[in-house]
Amino acid sequence: MTPGASTSAFPEEISFKRVSEVADGIERITYKAANPQHKHKLLFAHGMWHGAWCWEQWQELFAIWGWDSVSFSLPGHAGSPVQRPIRWCTLGYYTEFLIKEIERFKQPPVVVGHSLGTALTMRYLKEVGDLPAAVMLAPWLAHSMLGPVGRYFHHDFLGGLASFLGLTATPAIRTPQRAANIFLSKRATCTPEELHSKLGPESILLPLQHCRALWSPPIGTKTPMLWMAAGRDRLIPAKASRDSAKVYGADFMMCSEAGHDLMMEPDHALTAARIHDWLESELGLPNAAANQDLRRKNAAARVASGAGIPD
Repeated sequence: MTPGASTSAFPEEISFKRVSEVADGIERITYKAANPQHKHKLLFAHGMWHGAWCWEQWQELFAIWGWDSVSFSLPGHAGSPVQRPIRWCTLGYYTEFLIKEIERFKQPPVVVGHSLGTALTMRYLKEVGDLPAAVMLAPWLAHSMLGPVGRYFHHDFLGGLASFLGLTATPAIRTPQRAANIFLSKRATCTPEELHSKLGPESILLPLQHCRALWSPPIGTKTPMLWMAAGRDRLIPAKASRDSAKVYGADFMMCSEAGHDLMMEPDHALTAARIHDWLESELGLPNAAANQDLRRKNAAARVASGAGIPD
């Protein structure tokens, strides 16, 4: 590993190591804290069209706060080569990769999922078992995503029609503005063009499989869960998200001004700090109060810097 880049927003003594690699057909970006503070590591699972790149700002922050973390790209996303034609990729297929990533750790990690990544986490909990904790960002609804699919048609009928006719969800992000309409608020730290340049193709089968006829939530999971909804999410209503959190007995937090991509909003660092505080509380981590002021200061500095998505 090579040293991570420093930023003037943080004290000079704070550092981390970062490595990006593609091994066994999967891209992984690893951040190693200079002074690890936590027994559990973090595993970041991305959403539809995205890749490991979307987590790097948060991985840097969590490394500064003492967490080791890994983000990975599903096959055919970002730096991971295609292993199966994208249009035939299913939730079951992608879940197998999440299971393999979790098995790479000596002990199960805390999984931080975004959108599709939360659906895969739900399936892990049902098919494999509990985790130390799970953080669900802009989560898929507990029982069905057919409502949000219908809501998407209302916003972009031609894109929805093209997706179904071509058996691919890629038309939904066919232009920067179309992509921004799904993922970003008007306050986002990146432009529609910047985001669009990093997005890739996706399967239309994924949200269609997450419905009552084919899926039901796990019963009796003991995994502590934080459910963080985006108040300006155009497809997933806040009430439906709150009701889904109740199904899992999850702690619910609303990020009122955030779009679907919470990690690309001006207050993304403060959102990360809220996650850190919750993990410290749930996992019984030491020195929680002593570290909180520094964490908030670093988060505020990151917000003030206006950092966007990584290059």
